[in-house]
Amino acid sequence: MVDTNPQTPRPTAPDPAPWDAPDLPPAPPRHFCTDCGLSRTDNPKRCGQACQFIQPDYPALERRVHGRARRLPGPGEASSDELFFGPHRQMLQARLAAPLAGAQWTGITTRIAEKLLQTGQVDAVIAMAPHPDDAWRPMPVLVTRPEDMARCRGMRMGYAPLLALVEPALRQGFKRLAVIGIPCQVYALRAIQPELERELGLERLFVIGTPCSDNTTTERFHHFLSLISPRPQDISYLEFRADYHVEIRMKDGAVREIPFLQLPLSTLPPDFFPMTCRTCVDYTNALSDITVGYMGGQGAQWLLVRNARGQALLDLLGDEVLTQAPGSAGQRAGAVRGFLKNVERAAGGLPLRRMPDWLRPIVGWLMPRIGPRGLEFARARVEMKAVETMLHLQREAPARMKTMVPEHVVHLVRPYGLAREGAERPAVVPPAA
Repeated sequence: MVDTNPQTPRPTAPDPAPWDAPDLPPAPPRHFCTDCGLSRTDNPKRCGQACQFIQPDYPALERRVHGRARRLPGPGEASSDELFFGPHRQMLQARLAAPLAGAQWTGITTRIAEKLLQTGQVDAVIAMAPHPDDAWRPMPVLVTRPEDMARCRGMRMGYAPLLALVEPALRQGFKRLAVIGIPCQVYALRAIQPELERELGLERLFVIGTPCSDNTTTERFHHFLSLISPRPQDISYLEFRADYHVEIRMKDGAVREIPFLQLPLSTLPPDFFPMTCRTCVDYTNALSDITVGYMGGQGAQWLLVRNARGQALLDLLGDEVLTQAPGSAGQRAGAVRGFLKNVERAAGGLPLRRMPDWLRPIVGWLMPRIGPRGLEFARARVEMKAVETMLHLQREAPARMKTMVPEHVVHLVRPYGLAREGAERPAVVPPAA
């Protein structure tokens, strides 16, 4: 029987030493796998039903988590933002009034988790922290003290088996959990949530999601850092911003902003981004209670409050957080069509078309001023990911298209001449007028 009495004493942990890497079994080799951690549990066969890269059922999970599925447009209807971003009650630009030291933006994600622990609403938070051997490498940790959330601030890059810690935490008696995760981790977590409630006594679950950032291995990320700085070992911060710049900070305090078009992306190896990240169908983490990201913000963070739990999480911050309605400007269609042409070449094994060097500074200056901004930038990124998914699956795994591509992705790519036809490949259809 599940104990729901809030007065029942909850387990506490002793003051921790510096976190060590968890002792986990190796992940079985799989082609479409981001090592969310489920394959490292006692029952790795659950991946067949719980992995978003096999046969995802977003409408069913959205109904279970949010009480309804996202609204898809009917014939002749205009698309609402739910098509792009998933179910939500409200969208906001937000920032903490007092930014937290070491945070990637201002610290909203870790501050929410810290408040959950401070107020006793959860027993533990499962999140990522830097690996003791490499600050860029993500390491899943179980946090039981509010002050330790400060050690989880900042961005990591690489695979991280977050879900491998969930069942051990429940067996230790931590029955009320918060999890901070990216979309592929959150999908699998939501898929097994009924089992966790039924068999391991999960009493309460808050999910704080971040939008996916195209992932790669930590080793490949170090290579990328070496291409953008002669001192990659001194880079302490990197962020892809919605104003078409990458910001890097050095350990000595120096800050550099690099326009997207000046990045050496065309020189990266074709498999720099794994196939899973090139075929992601949930860029905005639609199954989280609240999504905290950057794409729809203009100099601030972007929040999608998805359900009552998400609203309660935001309310925890009170007047610590400053919010306003998100803006939107520019037109995305041209940018998405240009992206589609480049992905077609990349998926076909052809080299990317490079913009002449003399033109890059000019276009780099124009993009933040006339390109899609705010919510239009976020819509553009979501459509680009949908286009990328269709084209790469068509070439690499056409048999997966019928089961792996959800209906909302089909709607997203239709204006760009792509369609899911049967089980095999997207067929070209006339572009929307």
